[in-house]
Formats: sequence, C-alpha cells, structure tokens
Amino acid sequence: MCNEFAREANLDELANLFGELDILPSFEWDGGLLPNDTEAKASIRISDSSPVVRLRDGKLVGAMTPWAWKAPNGRPVFNFVSEGRDFAKVDRVLIPATGFYEYTAPAAPKVKLKDRHLFTVAGEPWFWIAGLVRDGAFSMLTTAPGPDVAPFHDRGIVPLKPADGLAWLDLKGAASAVLRPPPAGTLTIRTLRRDGIDLAP
Repeated sequence: MCNEFAREANLDELANLFGELDILPSFEWDGGLLPNDTEAKASIRISDSSPVVRLRDGKLVGAMTPWAWKAPNGRPVFNFVSEGRDFAKVDRVLIPATGFYEYTAPAAPKVKLKDRHLFTVAGEPWFWIAGLVRDGAFSMLTTAPGPDVAPFHDRGIVPLKPADGLAWLDLKGAASAVLRPPPAGTLTIRTLRRDGIDLAP
C-alpha cells in the first residue's frame, strides 16, 4: 500500500501547472488564501498535510488536508479499497503528486532497511492520485495493481495523467471506468535504495 508520496513542486508552481492545461477549469485556493506551507515536498507521509483538489461551481478548488482519517479502531485509513463501492455521493478529490514510493524486502540477508522504489508517470512532470475525503482527511483509492506495480505490491493506487483527472471529479459513469489499473509502461520505476545501500545521487 502507498504510505508515502512526493510533490516536488511548490504551491505556486503547482497552480501554474494546472493553468498550463487548457482543458482544466480555472484553479483557486479555498477562501482565496494561499496556504502557509508552500514548499515542495520530496516525502509526504501519513498524517502530513498536502493539497487536495475538488470541483466546485465549475472551478478547481484546492485545500490543504491531512492524510488519513481514523478508523473506529484508531488506525489510520490512508488507502481505501475502491472495488464494489459507490462513489457517487462521496467527497471526491484529486491529490497532485510528482511520484509515489513502494517498499520491498531486500534480497541481502540481515538488511533491515527495505528497498525503496520511486514511481513516476512516464512523460509527465506531475499527475493526480484519485482520492476521497472523510472526517476532514483524505485517503487514496486503491485497486488491483497494474503490471508496473505488480512486482512490488499486490495493490495499487490510481494515478491519473493531468488531463484525465476531471473524469474522477465529475464522475458521470461507473467509478470502475476511472479507478482501474494503469496499463504497462504508464509508470517509470527508479530504485532509490537496494539491500540497504542508497542508489540516488
């Protein structure tokens, strides 16, 4: 399950990226106020806040929102299974990202640090992650893993290319038509740590 992602664009840059796509509605921050924490983030983890984007009155509206609501047992709900659920009346959001991370067990014996892999969308500087908000916090929707993610995990979040995100916000058909595994080659994978050794420059 995805418990860490990246947004390596500050909030001003993010708004400019939205504006570069003519098919997207105009963007504004909720209440017209730019959030205080505007910096780019290479690592966003459970309970951290990050922007989510809604469709409201024909506009994209962004709001800083914490990641993961609390289940009745107190555990954080940071990923949410999409299959078999009706999302017509939920608070659907898009989470802007530049990458997400998955972790796997190292092949080398006695290494405690898991291997770390960064996934980005091929040919895109950023992308959306389909999500929803409940109790003032967001969770990422998951489905069966696509062929790019399957070697690393048995579930996958739903990354959407910048031009495809409106299909989730303005849901007009079955959610399963949007919340599906991406085809092979959609994601680029870069291993950042293997067998306890950092490979990133």
